[in-house]
Amino acid sequence: MIRALLVDDDLDLARLLIDYLASHEVEVTHVVDGPRGLAALTAGAFDVVLLDVMLPGIDGFEVCRRIRAAHDVPVVMLTARGDDTDRIVGLEIGADDYVPKPFNPRELLARVRAVLRRARPGGADAPARPPVREKITVGPLEIDHAARVVKRDGVEVSLTSFEYRILVVLARRAGETVTREELASEVREPVEVKAKGQVYDPSVDRSLDVHVSRLRQKLEEDPKEPRLIKTVRGVGYVLSRPA
Repeated sequence: MIRALLVDDDLDLARLLIDYLASHEVEVTHVVDGPRGLAALTAGAFDVVLLDVMLPGIDGFEVCRRIRAAHDVPVVMLTARGDDTDRIVGLEIGADDYVPKPFNPRELLARVRAVLRRARPGGADAPARPPVREKITVGPLEIDHAARVVKRDGVEVSLTSFEYRILVVLARRAGETVTREELASEVREPVEVKAKGQVYDPSVDRSLDVHVSRLRQKLEEDPKEPRLIKTVRGVGYVLSRPA
């Protein structure tokens, strides 16, 4: 059973999602605004948050920022605004996915499952397995993948889940150029509804520069002259191995 927290003031949509998702083993707790959503997260355990952007009072972007400051739960943002800029902002502040309204509940379910596959091997309802203690060291960077901890020169660095996924992909292929398409496809799995034939979401590809820039701010001694994460112009990125 997947436990989802829905933060949305659209009562008709909430009733639809609660009924549909319940039939697919997703238990939904519904609240109508940000403060109630943050309180629910503090009081209970959830596998995923479905967060509307256009909330009364505190908007969804600010709620997402506050969630990221205190919780590691995956966040899927919902909005009637389908502009790419809004998607990039949502991903930049730590959202794991972004679904514009109106959407098919089946697509939302597919995206939730994809987010959970990335967050935990096998998805939220997979049997517990001992974590694989994968540790990656590249120069001054240390990544403990099971613990989701990143350190530079022994000092822990706080990353959003999206930034973390980008870094892991680059670190696993350190010294090798990773194309933008490969990186976008790795950090966000394709939606299970494949009729559109999409391999990756172009909005994620366009947001990569933003996330890489934020990674450099956190990891580089001089973000303006990066020595760790380098851009291969017109191709992608490479995490440099020490000489």
